[in-house]
Amino acid sequence: MKKYDAIIIGSGQAGGPLAKKLAKAGKKTVLIEKRYIGGTCVNDGCTPTKTWVASAKMAYMANTSAFVGVKIKDYKIDMPRIKKRKDDIVMNARNGSEKALEATKNLTLIFGEARFTGEKTILIELNEGGTLEMTADLFFINAGAKAFIPDIAGVNEIDYLTNTSILELEKVPKHLLVIGANYIGMEFGQMFRRFGSKITMIERGERILAREDSDIAEEMQKLLTDEQIDIYTEAETTSFKKTKKGNIKATVNVSGKEKKFTCSHVLIATGRAPETETLQLDKTGVKVNERGFIIVDDKLETNVPGIYALGDVNGGPAFTHIAYNDYTIVYRNLIDKQNISTKNRLLPYCMFTDPQFGRVGITEEEAKKQGLNVKIAKLPMAHVARAIEVGDTRGFMKAVVDPKTKKILGAAVLGQEGGEIMSVLQMAMEGGITYDTLRYFVFAHPTYSESINNLFLGLVD
Repeated sequence: MKKYDAIIIGSGQAGGPLAKKLAKAGKKTVLIEKRYIGGTCVNDGCTPTKTWVASAKMAYMANTSAFVGVKIKDYKIDMPRIKKRKDDIVMNARNGSEKALEATKNLTLIFGEARFTGEKTILIELNEGGTLEMTADLFFINAGAKAFIPDIAGVNEIDYLTNTSILELEKVPKHLLVIGANYIGMEFGQMFRRFGSKITMIERGERILAREDSDIAEEMQKLLTDEQIDIYTEAETTSFKKTKKGNIKATVNVSGKEKKFTCSHVLIATGRAPETETLQLDKTGVKVNERGFIIVDDKLETNVPGIYALGDVNGGPAFTHIAYNDYTIVYRNLIDKQNISTKNRLLPYCMFTDPQFGRVGITEEEAKKQGLNVKIAKLPMAHVARAIEVGDTRGFMKAVVDPKTKKILGAAVLGQEGGEIMSVLQMAMEGGITYDTLRYFVFAHPTYSESINNLFLGLVD
């Protein structure tokens, strides 16, 4: 059995960079990937979906351009071309990352599926056939997550779509039924509505975006329904059945009443499940929670010393930037001998609907539950000069502040460039810049960020 200094399972946005860093630091390192280099982000997450979001926005702009005095007639959706562009971008990113890994000294890249056979020993079923056994002092699990498929009657009898398989479509669905009005569901729902699909969204909760403030959820629902997307809340799908014409009939309980939908395609967007089943973590003693996610401490180490879990597999926020930050924390602690933890790190995220939704810190409703004394700053995008000039005043920006310290505790921006505006507010939060200072900040005119002046105007003047 061959021994290495470090073994990394999974080449996502934590595993790949960590492998290169450890190898360059002189550690004999192995990186194991069972599918494609880059993980979810590059292959069926951020990169491909945002490429399609861009195509969908072009379609929306062509359809609404008369508003700004530009009339476009007879534009067409070329789905094979849209898919090819996406595939080209994905392959370029994947291949570039793979070449960089292969060129790294002290790093061995292996394609196969790993499972533990002991506390710090693994067996790899090689994709090309055969097996390898190896051991190491350090293990880093970056195995990621996959689509969670709920136990709905008939679900395995239909050709349902996930966030991965939907990216292989070369024809626009006639009617796409989206199960789950969450971030994945909303991005794909709006995207395919703009490509020409009829969209119906089914959400079990009382409202969409349960983690966000109710005013954000209401505004987002209005944006989607304005694009003729049908949304049903307090709705639970109870069964699927194929029809004789090749369609799918879904039975849904909507607020206690049975309703049937006939659609051409079904997208399951009901959450994510960790890729831990095949790892056989019981052989290591590594603990997982009731959902199968690996339990880690604030240094991202499991209960077994020397075994770490990074990214989606540890149950933290399932975002690329969190996985990447996990890698930097582990590397700096192990190699640079720093003492960095995940405690109190700000967790920003952005949903790439159009307009974007960006958020960081606590919400107004969270502040109330915690009994905090806060003030709320709110500014409709209709009062933002740049939004008026561009011709898209949908949404609003909002901040939760502490009136005593004048610090910003949270921010949510639903509007054009919402993620970028949120990032400016995050920088202020990280740097301790107070809202009264931002009120008189000199921003370039006319930018979206300039509107931060007016966001806090009511709290200062």
